[in-house]
Amino acid sequence: MKPTLLIVDDEKTTREGLRDALEDHYDIYLAEDAPSAMNLLESEPFQIMLTDLRLPMEDGISLIKRAKSLSKAPICILMTAYGSEEVAVDAMKQGADDYIAKGRLQIDELEMRIAKALRQQNLETENTNLKKQIQHKFGLENIIGESPQMREIFDVVRQVAQSTASVLIQGESGTGKELIAKAIHQLSNRSQFPLVTVHCAGLNPSLLESELCGHEKGAFTGAHERRIGYIEQANGGSFFLDEIGEIEPVTQVKLLRFLGEREFSRVGSSKVLKSDVRLIAATNRNLEEMSRSGEFREDLYFRLKVVELWMPPLRERKSDIPLLAQKFLKEFARQEGRKIKAFDEEALDLLMDYEWRGNVRELRTAVQHSVVFCRPDQDRILPGNLPANLRGGPRRNRPQASNDGLSQGLTVQEAEKHLIIQALKDANENRTLAAKRLGMSRRTLHRKLHTYNIQGTK
Repeated sequence: MKPTLLIVDDEKTTREGLRDALEDHYDIYLAEDAPSAMNLLESEPFQIMLTDLRLPMEDGISLIKRAKSLSKAPICILMTAYGSEEVAVDAMKQGADDYIAKGRLQIDELEMRIAKALRQQNLETENTNLKKQIQHKFGLENIIGESPQMREIFDVVRQVAQSTASVLIQGESGTGKELIAKAIHQLSNRSQFPLVTVHCAGLNPSLLESELCGHEKGAFTGAHERRIGYIEQANGGSFFLDEIGEIEPVTQVKLLRFLGEREFSRVGSSKVLKSDVRLIAATNRNLEEMSRSGEFREDLYFRLKVVELWMPPLRERKSDIPLLAQKFLKEFARQEGRKIKAFDEEALDLLMDYEWRGNVRELRTAVQHSVVFCRPDQDRILPGNLPANLRGGPRRNRPQASNDGLSQGLTVQEAEKHLIIQALKDANENRTLAAKRLGMSRRTLHRKLHTYNIQGTK
């Protein structure tokens, strides 16, 4: 949909001229004075208001102040007479987002100003929504664990969050290192600023300096415009380097220099810039051993590990398995529209006995698998619903359907598709009955038929 734009001007030719020039890109409304404009603004939300300074009954600055008091305030751009810079500056203080001289008004420039203001508004909205999501999702209370090891980690996180010290989080893949990094940021006094995450292993080594520090236009082939790097984007907030053990030696030198002085330069520029960031790093490799072998700079390792956190593997904190499994069960039962409440005692014993080489990530996948393989009338996860490797049973390269419609070796998606097709066959293509037997709503079944491109079973 086109953005909605309200044009307020007492000159008919100006109003209609602007409408004709802008209507290809905006949904245009017109008003000849402030009262008419406020009636429109109060009846429905507008994204932009373009108003003249001089209006009958009430001037444009007063109108802008009233518009900005609305619950959904529009972007306000003031049109002033040429040479009225002082008035325009006052308007900005009163709430105007921008101004443009009416006497030398160029449509291209006006469209550029509007587009810039809309981008800024969208960015602010996204930042606000992101902060809400982070507060909901990444607070320490959302990390599950009551084992002595996790309680100790929680204590350390609370203690170091308010400091500026660098933190190095080490541990096997799937142990929750990134969640801990996000919790540290969220509990810090930097939480209102960005947490910028860089997955080092996924970056091209030859472009890593440009990604971290940014570059100037023309700095190298393909640099068509200036790029702000991750370090600069994180200014005021936290900078999370995941898989830091994967970075090349040349980048290690540059990172060490930045950590020492908090200074950097964009590629193609000699200008020295500063960035106030709190560095958090994570790795599943042993940096101490890597520094001894020369694979990782020892001085950088010491810079990173001012505070060092070791995330324990799941097999070393088995008392947390029931809590985590129950959390995942609740999540996937709700997602799949099932009424499964708990684990059978024997099924829980199997979860407790398993080694979990993939840690929490593997446990989450296993619970999702188990929910999919439950019958619609089940209220508990049974041993037979668990993946074959948890039961010690053989894996098959290709699934063979059993009498109860379940198979071994299927992916979660394949298993669900198989169950839906079987339910439709059993219900003679009656979708309402099939949905009931599957323990989901008809709307959910319809959505999954579309997702899996199931046209019919006959």
